[in-house]
Amino acid sequence: MKTLEIFSGAGGLAKGLELSGFKHAAFVEFNKHACASLAENFDPKRIFFGDIKDFDLSSLKQIDIVAGGPPCQPFSLGGKHKANEDSRDMFPFAIRAIERLAPKAFVFENVKGLLRQTFSDYFEYIILRLSYPDYAAKKGLNWEHHLDELRSIDKFGYSGKKYAVTFKLINAADYGVPQTRERVVIVGIRTDLCIPWSFPLATHSEDRLLWDMYITGEYWDRHTIPKSARPILTPLLKEKAVRLYAKYGMFEPALEPWQTIRDALTDSPDPKSNHGIIDHVFRDGARTYPGHTGSDFDWPSKTIKAGSHGVPGGENMIRFNDGSVRYLTTFEAKRIQTFPDDFVIKGAWGEAMRQIGNAVPVLLARKIGNELAKKILL
Repeated sequence: MKTLEIFSGAGGLAKGLELSGFKHAAFVEFNKHACASLAENFDPKRIFFGDIKDFDLSSLKQIDIVAGGPPCQPFSLGGKHKANEDSRDMFPFAIRAIERLAPKAFVFENVKGLLRQTFSDYFEYIILRLSYPDYAAKKGLNWEHHLDELRSIDKFGYSGKKYAVTFKLINAADYGVPQTRERVVIVGIRTDLCIPWSFPLATHSEDRLLWDMYITGEYWDRHTIPKSARPILTPLLKEKAVRLYAKYGMFEPALEPWQTIRDALTDSPDPKSNHGIIDHVFRDGARTYPGHTGSDFDWPSKTIKAGSHGVPGGENMIRFNDGSVRYLTTFEAKRIQTFPDDFVIKGAWGEAMRQIGNAVPVLLARKIGNELAKKILL
């Protein structure tokens, strides 16, 4: 099955889909550093470096899946919140790809801010345009009036392609990613295929991590942490433990525990040591201040972000149990985003972290890809 990757970034979604068995026909990416990363990890001949407006969709044949992350700045909680009024809103070009290529399915990922109440009408418009990609707006008709038409599309005798579109706010930590990362995932399946879709079930839980930490101690035992070095059980933690035990009794939570930074880096050498890992370089200067405290070593990482103008924030620091902090290395950030260790991210540290922060966690992409492959190949 062939995919077109649009707004590919460094290729987190692409790598996950590849591991699910999909073959990439083309990548479209505007950022030169991300393209350099793509060229290191995928077939360079399939990479289009440039504006999606200039990409010739007619050059592709029999695309089964269109996938990508349309730029999220128009909807980001940390952005200007302009949505459709933002020139970086690329959803219209994602819709154009669906209209022209008629794939069996599509997968798009975007920030949680897409679901903000202030964007609700435009988000509904996106979903309806993806559902009825052949029903374009008449010349001169703005999106609000087009939305009104789409809401009543049955009256117009629509006979074009139709997709069953579903979306879900997903926390990557619930799927085994060592990071609390909430993103909206949109999946559409062409209705003539009569394929039911449901998102893969969560496999990991916060309750199980807390259980393993504060009921059985299995988490600390697994990492051979002596009792003297374990966090002090504060009144708040004691209260959580009591509530957990009351909830589950003698039976442990069914899912696997959320993965922590310690879990992800358990076999990772000290970046100051002579380890020979090219992208595992210690970076000095990490500091804490209110709102910039780093990610606790024994908890899933905070969401790794691209940061304003590519400058990472406190989410890109590890906070150890003694209160000390240091920046994540590129190698460690890849681990937290579940990239393979040999996946190459090009660019200096700040640029590499920007690409990693913009990526879809590979493990999450693979689980969604596995579900898609299973459904489409039925």
